[in-house]
Amino acid sequence: MADAPARFKDLCLDARDHHAMADWWSAALGYVRKDVLDDGTVRERDWPALIVDPSGAGPDIWFNPVVESKWVKNRMHLDVVGDRDALVAAGARVVRTQGADIDWHVLADPEGNEFCCFPPED
Repeated sequence: MADAPARFKDLCLDARDHHAMADWWSAALGYVRKDVLDDGTVRERDWPALIVDPSGAGPDIWFNPVVESKWVKNRMHLDVVGDRDALVAAGARVVRTQGADIDWHVLADPEGNEFCCFPPED
């Protein structure tokens, strides 16, 4: 098999308040902010915000500052396994509930980015 022309590196999400979104997703996923570069340089506030999985298992996620608000459906989204009610209590909004036709909930983060929330397996 030939080598693929690309490999997965990171996830990047646009956000009007990239620091608030980095903090929200850090809390939701158990990630941590990485505000200091490997060489010790503190990241500038206007640079994209980076969150990382402290276990090293999950992908790095960047939050890129943009001036426009989200106004159409995401073309790509995150799937998470989690507690819908806890995510809603933390600021997510229910877009569509689990039902006969889907086995997951569709939620939106505080800036309106949709994501699917699958219930934890017992």
